[in-house]
Order: sequence, then C-alpha cells, then structure tokens
Amino acid sequence: MDLGKKLREALAKLTGKPYVDADDVKALIKDLQRVLISSDVNVKLVLALSKRIEERALKTDKLEALSLKEHVTKIVYEELVSLMGASYTPRLDRHRILMCGLYGSGKTTTCAKIAHYYKTRGLSVALVGADTDRPAAQEQLEQLSKQVGAAFYTIKGEKDPSIIAADAVKRSKEDILIIDSAGRNAFDGHLVEELRGIAGILKPDECYLVVSADIGQIAGKQATEFNSAVPLSGVIVSKMDGSGKGGGALSSVAASSSKISFVGIGEKPADFETYNSEKFVGRLLGVPDIGALMEKIKEIQKDTDMSKLEGEELTIETFYEQLKAAKKLGPLGNIFSMLGAADVPKEMVQQSEEKLKKFESMINSMSKAEKKDASLLKSNPARLARIAKGSGCTEKEVREFLSQFEKMEKMMTMFKRNRGFRKKMEKMMKGGIPGMGDMKVV
Repeated sequence: MDLGKKLREALAKLTGKPYVDADDVKALIKDLQRVLISSDVNVKLVLALSKRIEERALKTDKLEALSLKEHVTKIVYEELVSLMGASYTPRLDRHRILMCGLYGSGKTTTCAKIAHYYKTRGLSVALVGADTDRPAAQEQLEQLSKQVGAAFYTIKGEKDPSIIAADAVKRSKEDILIIDSAGRNAFDGHLVEELRGIAGILKPDECYLVVSADIGQIAGKQATEFNSAVPLSGVIVSKMDGSGKGGGALSSVAASSSKISFVGIGEKPADFETYNSEKFVGRLLGVPDIGALMEKIKEIQKDTDMSKLEGEELTIETFYEQLKAAKKLGPLGNIFSMLGAADVPKEMVQQSEEKLKKFESMINSMSKAEKKDASLLKSNPARLARIAKGSGCTEKEVREFLSQFEKMEKMMTMFKRNRGFRKKMEKMMKGGIPGMGDMKVV
C-alpha cells in the first residue's frame, strides 16, 4: 500500500469540497484512521492522533487568513509530523560509530551509505568489518568501502569482533570510524554480549540501529531491545523507497522514545538522507521539497564539470553528459516526489526510465563525429541500422530519439536567442505551487 497516495486521496476529498463542515472533518479523520492502520501504524497511536486532530480542527480558533479546509489540512500536517518523530541533525566532527541490526535490515549497505554521507561533507572515513558471523560480510564491506572511497580495516580469519575493533581503533587515523557489527535472526544474549564487548573497546560516540521499513511497527520493539544492550543515539530506517509499512516503522520508533536519524531511500550510496519529519510528511502529502532537490543538484555539480555544459551548443555529446548528471539525482519517482508530483503514474515513470536507458545505449553506439553532429544520421540509413543493432533497439526507436533531440535542440536555441521566451519560462519556474494557495507548511 502507498501511504502517501492514500493520504493525498483522503485529503483531496476534503479540499475538493466547496464548503467544509464538522461532518466532513469527522469523515476525513475516519479515512485517515483506515489509511494509517492499513499502513501498519499502531492502533493506539492512530486513535490518539485522530482525537488530537478533531479537537484542534473543531475546537481551536483558526488563523484569520485560512479557510476551514486550509486550517484542517495544516493541523493534519502538523499532527503527522508529530507522529513521525523529531527531525535529526547529525554531528559533523571527528567521532566513532557502532552500527547494529538484525539480518535482512540492510546494515552493511547502510554502513557504506553513511560513509558516503560523511565523505561528501569533507570528512575522512574508515569502515571496519567486525561482522564475523555472516559469511562474506567482511568481503562485501570491503567492496563497498572501495566504492565510496573509504578506508577499510579488518583481520581476516579473526573470530573475535572485539579484537578487530581494538585493532581498528589503534590503526585508524580517519575522522569517522564506522564499525559494522554482526547481526542475528533474532535479538538474543549472544548478540548483546558481542555488542557490549565492541562498545567497551570502541567507546562509540554514536550507536545506530538499522531497521528495514518493511517490518512496520516491529521496528519500535527492536529499538527498545537494542537500546537495552547498547544505548542507541538513533535509528536508521532502510528501504524507505519501496515499503508501504514505512509510516508504521517511523511512528513506532518515535513512540519508543528513540530518534530516527537517517533514512535509506534507494539502492545507491547517495540514496541516503538525514531524517526530517517535516520534509517526509510534506512529500507524503504532495508538498514540493525543492530544497532537497537543490541539495542533490549541488552534490552532483561537485562530481560533474557543469561548466563544460553551460553555454555550449547542444549536441548529442553534451546531451549525454547532461543525461549522466541527471541520473545521479536518483530514481525519477523520487525526483517527481520532490517536485510535488508524487502521483505521476508508475507506468509513466517506468516508461521514462526505460527510454532514458535506451537513449544511453544508442548514444554509446555512436561515433564521436555522430555525437558532435546529429545531421550525419538524418539521411544515412546505414548509420541508423548500425546504431540500432549496437544498442539493441529498433531503427524506429533511433529515429524517434533523433526527432526528440531535434525538438530539444530547437527549444534550446529559442531559449538562448529569445529573451522574452526565456523570461516567461523563468517566471513559470518561479511561480507558486498549484493547489496549495498561500499556505506554507514546509
């Protein structure tokens, strides 16, 4: 179940009405109850939330500038933010981190993600393979450390994770030291003993529990259990990109008095962000998160020489560089969500991603001359046939790409030459968000 989509549908019933009264508010609350309970949010939390929304919506004075619809929407937003827990601000200084979690939580992958997070903020990072229980865990972490550019420490063949931790503490000179501990199928005494042994040597400044979003409200129980073994500074919720139980996981962790620190929103190391309840709920409700999108754009600008693309004539070659830069922003679905267009049909998103993959394959099958001068392809069937064969596409698809590229080329030329057109486009891009009126909730 898509929690965000169902929440937006419930609110749309209210906001689509010309007039709203107490019965409409109560109907909305019932819809919210169904949606949240179906998304594995604890029933007691849902009932408490419902009571607060009803009391605030019907018994408190609204701001003079807001209609009742806007007043109720604002309250729903604020109460969902409260339900999902406080936002988190990570420390950006020299410190040691202990990562823990059960099997299947995505702990080892998350170690690489948090390493990448600190690396991109100018800190040196080392990962430590202290998981001596799961076969090939150390090898996996070593590969991931190379991928994100972090140092890696372990002692091959050593079965005592405390010895591995002590060795890493002694050898490491990096700003951030991240230890990947072993998981288990379930929380038990052996795991407690192992974690306390590592913590005694490492003396971690931060201890994070990794839980998968798809376990729902069980996440709160895990947070309580692990906190009894080693004091947790936060919980990282992984796999938030594909789970309908994400709301249940977040709300149950918040209810357990643990903080949600980070969330994993995709498979790549960069698909990882600090937890911000306002932004999270804003995305659920379809409110654009332009700030997050701009942060991602700034990040890819560090890795991509954008100056090469600015001011240049648009060729297939420069389009390819733009395509590669855009891919670093992450899945199209996430980008649409940041733009407040979370309800773009999945089929359309998937089709768009498939087309981009095909375009990339076609461009890779072109010669340098063809990439610089698309006109070489327009009237040369032999070249088109070669590109189609090399990319695994049909000649019709190659012609379609060239047709779309030509339209894009004309639009770019118009944009550069026509100041009036450029001003209109800029004005459109700076315009308000349709449907939200003057209400600013994020």
